[in-house]
Parts: sequence; C-alpha cells; structure tokens
Amino acid sequence: MAQAGSRVCLGSNIAYWAERTPDSVALDDGQSRISFAELDTLTRNMAQGLAGSGLPIGSRIAWLGKNSPLFFVLMIAASRAAMVIVPMGWRLAEPELRYILSDTGAALVVAEPAFTALAKSAADGLDNVRAVLTVGDALDEFLLQAGAYELPEGDPERAVLQLYTSGTTGNPKGAVLNNRNLFAVRHILDETPDHWSRLTCDDSLLVIMPVGHIAGSGSCAAALFNGSRIVIRAEFTPDAVLDAIDDGASNMFLVPTALQMVVNHPRAATTDFSRLKMVMYGAAPMPLELLRQSMKVMQGAKFCQQYGMTETTGTFCALPPEDHDPAGNDRMRSAGFPLPGVEAKIIGEDGMELPRGQVGEIITRSPLNMLEYWQNPDKTSETVDADGWLHTGDAAYMDRDGYIFIQDRIKDMIISGGENVYPAEVENAIFGHPDVLEVAVIGVPHEKWGESVKAMVVAKSGHEVDPDSVIKWARDRIAAFKAPKSVDVIAQMPRNASGKILRRELRDPYWQGRERSVN
Repeated sequence: MAQAGSRVCLGSNIAYWAERTPDSVALDDGQSRISFAELDTLTRNMAQGLAGSGLPIGSRIAWLGKNSPLFFVLMIAASRAAMVIVPMGWRLAEPELRYILSDTGAALVVAEPAFTALAKSAADGLDNVRAVLTVGDALDEFLLQAGAYELPEGDPERAVLQLYTSGTTGNPKGAVLNNRNLFAVRHILDETPDHWSRLTCDDSLLVIMPVGHIAGSGSCAAALFNGSRIVIRAEFTPDAVLDAIDDGASNMFLVPTALQMVVNHPRAATTDFSRLKMVMYGAAPMPLELLRQSMKVMQGAKFCQQYGMTETTGTFCALPPEDHDPAGNDRMRSAGFPLPGVEAKIIGEDGMELPRGQVGEIITRSPLNMLEYWQNPDKTSETVDADGWLHTGDAAYMDRDGYIFIQDRIKDMIISGGENVYPAEVENAIFGHPDVLEVAVIGVPHEKWGESVKAMVVAKSGHEVDPDSVIKWARDRIAAFKAPKSVDVIAQMPRNASGKILRRELRDPYWQGRERSVN
C-alpha cells in the first residue's frame, strides 16, 4: 500500500486514495461521477495509450475546451506518461491559439466538439501537431490503437502543467509547473492539522474558474492530495455556482466580480449555504462593501483572500478567515501573509530588503515557484533570480506583523474581471490599424469588472480614427476580454526624455481621488 510520503505526483495521489477510499467520488460534473478507483484505472490506461502512441517523454498535449472531468483525466494521464498538459483558453482568438501550439511544439491537440474546427484551423500548417482529436470517438480510437506501454516512475521534478500568461513584450509566456510545485506545500500544510486551508475526505472543492488559468487547473492539487471531491462546472455562471452549492460544494474560489454576480442573483436569497465552509477569493482586489454583502448572504462560511500568480502555482500569500471582520479592519486591506513554507520580502530598486512600512517590489521563494518559462531562459532569469527569488512585479509594503499591503503594479498589467491583460499585447493587436499612428493601453476603473481596458490613440496625419473600428480591429486579433472597451483619440503621447510613453500620466486622471491605483 502506498505511503503518505508517496503523494508527490498527480498519479501517486490518485493511487493513494484508490487504495484507501476506492469508492469515494473524485470527479463530479453534476451528471456523472468518477470514483478514485475508477480514476486510477482510467488515467493509467489512458497514460499507457499516450505512451504507446509513439509520443516521446516530455511531449506537450494541448487541450481546447471548457472545464470537464475529461480534462483532469487527461492531465493526470499525461503526467503518468511523463508528458505535459497545456490547457488553452477557449475564448482566445485563432492567432493566439496558433502561437501557443507553435511555441509548445504540441504534438497532440484534444478539443471538445464545439472547438474542433477552431483547433484544426489554429493547427493548420504546423508541422509539430501530429493530430487534432475530438473528444469522443476520435480520441478513443487514437488511444486504443496505441496499445499498452510500460509507464515511467513518477518524478516530483517532472513538468506536468504548462500555462500561458500574457507578457509585457506582447507574446504570452509558458509557465512550466512540475509535481513538486503542485504538492510540496500541501505536505507542509498537512503537518498543520488546524490550518484553515486544509481539506478533508468529506470536503468538495468547486472548480469553476477556467482550466486555462491556475485557479482552474491548479486548484485540483489540494483536492487530490486530501482525497476530496472535485465538483466541476464547465464555465462560470451564477446559476452554476448556486447549483454546485446545492449539490454540496463545501469550498470554492471565485474572483470578486464572479462573487458579486452570485450574491446579487435572485436565487441567492433562497439558497441554503449551510454546507459551504470556505469561500476563497482573489485575482483582483475585493471591495469591502462586496465582502460584507457576501459574508452576510453566505452566512456561516469562512472567507479567505488569496494572492498569487501563475508563476507561483497560484496562492503563496493569504489573508486567513480570522482576519475577516464585516465591520472592516486595517488587515482586510492587505493580501495577508505567506503560507507555511513560503518566504516573501519587499525589496527596493537596489535589490536590498526594505524596512517594514516602505513600498517596494514583492519577491517570494518557495517550492511553489515555477520551473521555468518554456524555452525562454532570458525571461526566466529576469523573473527568478539565481537565489530562487521570484520577482512578482507588484509594489507593496509589509507591516510589522508580516502582512503584505499591495499598492500598485510595477508592471503595467490590467486586471479586468479577474483576467490578466497586458497593455503591450493589446497594443500589438491595434498596431496596423490603417488610421492609427500610435497607441497606448491603460486600465481605468470599472464598477463591475474592477478595471476596463482603454486604448489611447494618435491618428495618422490626414486620418480620422473611428473608436468602434479600433475595437473591432482588436477583437479580430485577440480575445474579446482583452480588447479595449473604449478608445480615446489624443493629439500626442506623453513621453520621458528617452522617448518612452508615460502610461502613468495617461492613467492618473482616471484614478484621482482613489486610495490605490488598482480597483
């Protein structure tokens, strides 16, 4: 029988619980349920099929679809075959998908039926893509033809998940995560029986954030480590969240915008929240009034703010439930403090640690830090230094008790509805518009989404810019949530002495009178 210490990989965690609680539900999408014993057999057989197909160790397998049990089956199976799953956002535009498929060198693309045509179009002409398989008969036939194969031993240092995060240079970067990233801190937390974040075999974790994000695909690690049920919903809607709560989901993570939609839904007033134990929120700042409303509607549930990024396998810093007060307190303005096993500090421009209370950049070091940016050593070394400290790009200060208070972003990232949008990526999409000479993209306050994307453009000489035309131009090239929601035409861009556009000067008028330059 597998020992607790063997729970260091996706596969070994499944095998561990398949021996101890074989009939317990591992995956549940509201229509069908897969037990741990079934999941162990299913993923082992699929892994043998993948390995027997001739795909070499380390092959990237891309997924294009919404959240589903099959995604997690494929993720675990790929890891057991020493391969890496690459979930792609189903809302991405074809050029974005094509870039990811090319960058990863993906050998296989598995797509849900609704996205097969898009996947084939994105993969067309790419020599690295061996096959685009539709979920169902095509995938089953591929695996059956492959046959059985001897599987390699599990390795905690082996890459298992590659997630794409937008970059300041315009192209997304593939953050590579291994088994150690997913499970090392779970082992540390396991030694703290009363820690607020621990799950049990009786808990059910709702996964409703997209699996193309760490909050979707990476959140399964806590459940799999603790033998909990993973409640899967294809995509976020307030009804889907409330249905899952009716179905017994005890723990969930939502971005503040999603939480706002849930608590304001007419059904929320009649939903029984008594089985809901923990509501985790993050990816964007939480307004105090929304937190108060949520705590009142979901009375009895504990709340926890989480701060992290794809490169840190999600949460590395959290504000625990005991610091949440409906009346508000100073600590509720913070992102909390590092998880057990995680180091964090604030540094100045010279790289030296700053005294408590001074604003600088947050850096962190822990087993959560990513392995690398895929085939991008320069960006990897820029982000993770030689001593293992990961530079977040966020500006903050730390109080005397170790709580981290985020003030602004050193990087120019915009967070809209919990989605990360980098100005350079949007600007690259707008460049080339026949009427636009220059463009700068900023985030401006938005009551519902936190921030919305605004493009500031300078027209070419003798041209007039139609804002709707710019928005459409961008939407044809990038995902709709990244495209600008508004366009302002200005006479010239503010620049510093070296000619760099001063986004701060463009942003400041929209943020006047606000405590922070994030919303």
